[in-house]
Amino acid sequence: MNEANPSLSALLGRIRLRGWRLLLETPGTRASTPMLRGVWGRALRHLDFEAYNSVFAGLGPQHYSTPKYILRPAPPDSRIAPAVELILFGVVPAYEEIVWEAWLVACGMGLGPERRPFRIRKRELITRDEPGICGSTLLHLARPTDARPFSGACRIGFETPLRILRRRKLVERPSLKDIVVAGIRRVSQLAELERGFDYRDLSRSAAEIAQRIPAEPWSGERMNLVRWSAAQRKEIELYGIVGDMVLPNGPGELWLLLSALQWSHLGKGTVFGMGQLEMTNVGHDRED
Repeated sequence: MNEANPSLSALLGRIRLRGWRLLLETPGTRASTPMLRGVWGRALRHLDFEAYNSVFAGLGPQHYSTPKYILRPAPPDSRIAPAVELILFGVVPAYEEIVWEAWLVACGMGLGPERRPFRIRKRELITRDEPGICGSTLLHLARPTDARPFSGACRIGFETPLRILRRRKLVERPSLKDIVVAGIRRVSQLAELERGFDYRDLSRSAAEIAQRIPAEPWSGERMNLVRWSAAQRKEIELYGIVGDMVLPNGPGELWLLLSALQWSHLGKGTVFGMGQLEMTNVGHDRED
């Protein structure tokens, strides 16, 4: 996990992503992230079924499916609202073009029961492109060249619901180990790392490090996300938690993983923007 062990760095370096902020105009509709996701997904499926399977459904060679996108609310700011952020993971350029065609189609399909049309006022790139690569890597975003690892006390928190399940039950008071193990699972899926010895060794190593790092108890509450299921034709509640914990001596060797999880999210429901980790220095204002 530390600089002497490049396995996590190599894994994060395999995950290529591009992210945009979409400034919207939704007249007559209070648009939610699940609502926007639903109409965009239908448009994508109609335009190109293969692109839909690859990006939206995340069907691939592994025994599990990992959607190659996150659609999450943009940071609260009255100057840009309403706005969402779209992050694509390892999407080939041809499919990326179809993704944007699908958004144009979705605008015409409309939102809500009355299918009110909406539009994208502006599209802003929020990731940095690396030379020779179409997009950034998760390693590049988690460890920018002009930054240093967190030092001193820091807080890791979730303002959007976190949904970690154990034996199909929600973990309501997660430990640092719970968060780290779920994070390793998430980045391993995005990197298409098979569940073999390499995965188990990385997960075990991360768990052991998490148990050695001092962490104050979780402080938070339960919060649910309601989404509409077109397949089941009803609203579904996704149970999750919001809150934080303080690491009085900082994240230590876990700083790289925790930084990466701010982009990749973790747990169940990541496609809706759930499980976005935020890491800030204690006693300092959060940077935009």
